[in-house]
Amino acid sequence: MSSPEVLAGNSGGQKTKNSLRITEIFYSLQGEADTAGWPTVFIRLTGCPLRCGYCDTSYAFQGGETLNLPTILDTVSNYSPTYVTVTGGEPLAQKNCLTLLTQLCDAGYQVSLETSGALDVSQVDERVSKVMDLKTPSSGEETKNLYQNIGFLNKKDQIKFVIGERADYEWARQKLEEYNLKDRCDVLFSPVHNTLKPVQLAEWILQDRLNVRFQLQLHKYLWGDEPGR
Repeated sequence: MSSPEVLAGNSGGQKTKNSLRITEIFYSLQGEADTAGWPTVFIRLTGCPLRCGYCDTSYAFQGGETLNLPTILDTVSNYSPTYVTVTGGEPLAQKNCLTLLTQLCDAGYQVSLETSGALDVSQVDERVSKVMDLKTPSSGEETKNLYQNIGFLNKKDQIKFVIGERADYEWARQKLEEYNLKDRCDVLFSPVHNTLKPVQLAEWILQDRLNVRFQLQLHKYLWGDEPGR
């Protein structure tokens, strides 16, 4: 999640059943997951029921502006992208997110959803690639994990563990085995930026011969912690 440019539109009226609260829409390089490095339009929805200790998008907890779905789709189309990512906050906290995802797929984009895993993903359009966190203990939100969601993941989806310390790593290893995650979808291990040294996590993975994908947040190394980048 990253970007050099914000594309805002006028809300043009009160919230309707065809609208969403949007913090920002921007164009950047994807910084994470299996499309890392590809130019992508990001749609960041406002609001989140979680308060993870390492959250880097707390500015999206409130505020934003109400945009109708045609305005959102028109804004996205300005860049003629191949890839579109819907993120937050927690995008599934807004019911109309499901409609947005389907309309983006219908428009021919390759669509991904970044979700905390705390809300039901069973109704997400099957064409969408789900990138779902399992919240590690150091996040402070481990109890919010909705493990039933794992049953709705498939080979095009990904599970992400954000690792802040050794205890997180051991917990994630346990979940890998408990839910046989490596046979369900790609599994991503990512260090908490500026908390756990990336080389330390890399060494743990290699020492234990884990069949997981190590990832860094590319956008953090390009643009730092600036919002909307």
